[in-house]
Amino acid sequence: MFDSIAGDYDALNHLMSLDADKGWRRKAMKKVLEGTVPSQTLRILDLACGTGDFSIAIAKEMVSRAKKEGGPLSGHVDGVDLSEGMLKVMEKKVEEEGLADLISISQGDGEDLPYADCTFDRVTIAFGIRNFQDREKGLKEMLRVLVPGGKLVILELSLPDNALVRWAFNLYFLHLLPLIGGKISGDKSAYRYLPASVVGFPKKKEFMETMSSCGFHNVAHKAFTFGICRMYTGEKSR
Repeated sequence: MFDSIAGDYDALNHLMSLDADKGWRRKAMKKVLEGTVPSQTLRILDLACGTGDFSIAIAKEMVSRAKKEGGPLSGHVDGVDLSEGMLKVMEKKVEEEGLADLISISQGDGEDLPYADCTFDRVTIAFGIRNFQDREKGLKEMLRVLVPGGKLVILELSLPDNALVRWAFNLYFLHLLPLIGGKISGDKSAYRYLPASVVGFPKKKEFMETMSSCGFHNVAHKAFTFGICRMYTGEKSR
């Protein structure tokens, strides 16, 4: 499904969120790099990286911080996704941005990661956790590959808490979006699935409890734009 919509995915994402998705990623990126210094060697795993927007944003911020501080550029982002079509789009974008040395791209399954224990300082996943067939298995894999003290940062769409905002959101997301997305991409089923996957995602309290049960500590949540997007964070114990 994601292979079939890969070519239009970025444009539709920005259109659907009225470009709010860019701001959400910026806020999450600050959380990813929080407590680090530009010269610090930081290895980041970006799961369900799709067409690479989050991986690229993180790498660009690393470059910007190094320039501001006048220090060496260090750190690396490993982007992993199941969809070959999405990764092809990402590869082109990474090359165009001149970030091939900072970003690696691999096809892989987030529920069965091909990395050794304690490999990454950070794990990120933006708008992809709801597509996991077994979220608990995926979360445990994320915990496994994090170093002690490492951090997980998740961005995900959700239903707003406010009843009026939720009504407007449902009208757009469940009824108008499938028409718009289907017409532009030519894949109506994909844009029926995407809203349904948001509706079916656990509420914030339930998902935070799942993160804790999978072994994460200091689990926290922050809502953006009336709760249309939520950021979840958790740490691996030292």
